[in-house]
This record gives sequence, structure tokens and C-alpha cells, in this order.
Amino acid sequence: MEDRGKTASGLDANVAAALSYALGWVTGIVFLLTEHHNAFVRFHAMQSVVVFGVLSLSWFVLVSIPFIGWLLAIFVLIPASAILWLLLLFKAYQGERFKVPVAGDMAEQRI
Repeated sequence: MEDRGKTASGLDANVAAALSYALGWVTGIVFLLTEHHNAFVRFHAMQSVVVFGVLSLSWFVLVSIPFIGWLLAIFVLIPASAILWLLLLFKAYQGERFKVPVAGDMAEQRI
């Protein structure tokens, strides 16, 4: 069973896991570097890095494509990212180890 008590930062594990999604891959990296012993927080931090890293790269690719790429980035990628961000934040705060297909498996293998 994973340790879901206090973390190295003094936060409850569910709060730290949720905060690992707060600023996407940036806070994911911060929690990966600071939470060495809490597998629950590390999983969510790594999943944040993978998911939002891919979404950030997708954004840069799409905006480099004139017109159609911009439309896809603005009307598909941004709303989908926002919904996924809220879902992951909520699930982590509830203490659930919610895995995004593919990215969750990648995160689990790397922690």
C-alpha cells in the first residue's frame, strides 16, 4: 500500500498530488524533484510531466501550421487540455490513482 500520509513538503499526499498538476509539467517536475519517498505523489507528478509535456509540444506543432493548425489548437487542444487538467486535479485530490491511457502507463513505469 502506498504512503498517503504527509509528504516531504509537509502537505497531505492528495494535496501534493493535485498541486503537481497545478501548472502542468512545471509543477510536475518540482514535485518529482522534491518528493522522493511518496509513490502516490511521484506517480501524479510524472503523469503531469508526460501529459502536459505532450500537450505543450502538440501546441507548438499545431500553431506552426497556418490556419488549420491554429483552429485545431484553439478550438480543440485548449478545451481538451482544460478538461483533462480539471479531471486530473480533481481525481488526485480525491486520492485516486487515475491513469490517463498510455501516459499513465508511462508514468507508472518511470517512478
